[in-house]
Amino acid sequence: MGRTLTFKIFRYNPYDPLSRPHIQEYSLEETPRLNLFNALNMIRDEQDPTLMFDFVCRAGICGSCAMLINGRPTLACRTLTSDLPKVIELYPLPFFKMIGDLSVDTGVWFREIAQRVESWIHSGKEFDPGAEEARMDNKTAVAIYNAERCIECGCCIAGCATANVRQDFMGAAGLNRIARFMIDPRDERGHESWFELVSTDEGVFGCIGMMACDDVCPKDIPLLDTFAFIRRYMVRCGVR
Repeated sequence: MGRTLTFKIFRYNPYDPLSRPHIQEYSLEETPRLNLFNALNMIRDEQDPTLMFDFVCRAGICGSCAMLINGRPTLACRTLTSDLPKVIELYPLPFFKMIGDLSVDTGVWFREIAQRVESWIHSGKEFDPGAEEARMDNKTAVAIYNAERCIECGCCIAGCATANVRQDFMGAAGLNRIARFMIDPRDERGHESWFELVSTDEGVFGCIGMMACDDVCPKDIPLLDTFAFIRRYMVRCGVR
């Protein structure tokens, strides 16, 4: 017989004028290898169909089910209830616009960041579909791959002290995206362009060094190495 789990879940529908923020409790019998994503589905299917939360892939790839689990931003689908105490407190990610209960809108913020950093390769070369694919050394390709592993779940932003006090901060996800194009030899943006974009309090120098982003990233992206790389790049830009 498994444990009886108590879920204390934040409830609020901002589109319902009668709704008020409150905590609602649910009980559920724990089963072997139960993850939090399946537990929430069981609660919604068997106890409360009005419970709102997000999911897509169920495999830690899409980032949709990110939420605060006992105060820590992480993915519900990758969290086993056996690793948690019997009382589990769930809240939506801070910083992002609330949709309802545990569901927030991360898409608008990530779209704005992509537009702000011009998240595409800048090149004056005319595209030739018949040309041989551009080559690069393995070290550079691995560095780009590491940056590209971001699933845009928002955990790093939710855990960031700076982002939660100033909305214009790019945060770890934005800076990681910038580093990806700084590394890419096909991107022809010069030092001046990067310096204007990143060397401000909105960019890499707005980070106060608490490094919660690196601690909570579910994909273990080396964000500390990324920040160090960008800061060194900015110093070289400043000298030039």
